[in-house]
Amino acid sequence: IPLILILFVLLAYPIASALWITLQDKTIGMVGRFIGLENYRELLLDDPFFWQVVRNGFIFTIGSVVLKLFVGMIMALVLNQPLVWRGLWRGLLLMPWVAPTVVTALSWRWILDLTGVLNLMLRDLGLMKTSIPWLAQYGTAMFSLVLVNTWRGFPFFGITLLAGLQAIPQELYEAADIDGASVWQRFRYVTMPSLRTVILVVTILSTIWTFNDFSVVWLLTGGGPGHATDVFATYTYKLGFITSRLGYGQTVSVILAPVLIGIIMILSPLMLRGEAE
Repeated sequence: IPLILILFVLLAYPIASALWITLQDKTIGMVGRFIGLENYRELLLDDPFFWQVVRNGFIFTIGSVVLKLFVGMIMALVLNQPLVWRGLWRGLLLMPWVAPTVVTALSWRWILDLTGVLNLMLRDLGLMKTSIPWLAQYGTAMFSLVLVNTWRGFPFFGITLLAGLQAIPQELYEAADIDGASVWQRFRYVTMPSLRTVILVVTILSTIWTFNDFSVVWLLTGGGPGHATDVFATYTYKLGFITSRLGYGQTVSVILAPVLIGIIMILSPLMLRGEAE
């Protein structure tokens, strides 16, 4: 009974309350008026920006997670070697993960500014003649967000994959050496299968976090220019709190839930199969 009560308070009531708000024409500070599924119909059929937000969300999430996995794997493989001051390097590479999000976002905003460090370096190296507004133009704004999110999140992948690497029995590598396996074959047939469950776990967690990321996007671009970098979280905030359409904005966040559930349903069987093997 205590467990059921805790689940109800922490999960069932907030979810039910959110769903009820989506069925209302509700503004902040006003009593809502029941309108059924009108918010969903308007969002899916009439909203001129929603499908762009969906596309932005997938580009931002998939690009960030893939890059974080790639860079994190390199970090884990390097730190798994007998390096001098290995503990120091591990601590330094964790800095992007433990630094406050506001500090990270404002630092990168300064770096990517029209008069920032990146443009200054590129001009000094002769790679370009004029500065690029990385965060203010359609062609580079989303790329910049993916870059910053990757920089902030790759240590989580790296330190988790490193723990997985250190749990792999050395006998497997010794057997591979006896069979004459190359470095690539050892990585493909020993390391990757052994890390499959760890990779799936961190991928699921990072996908959920990235889909719901608000701070980095809002602090760097505010969803702009236009709606070029708006994702679910920022679009929900704009609709719910800037335009005061709380019911309509809540509908955007509720629409995201089936997407995340679908991703988990696809990846979870792979994780369970890996644990069974």
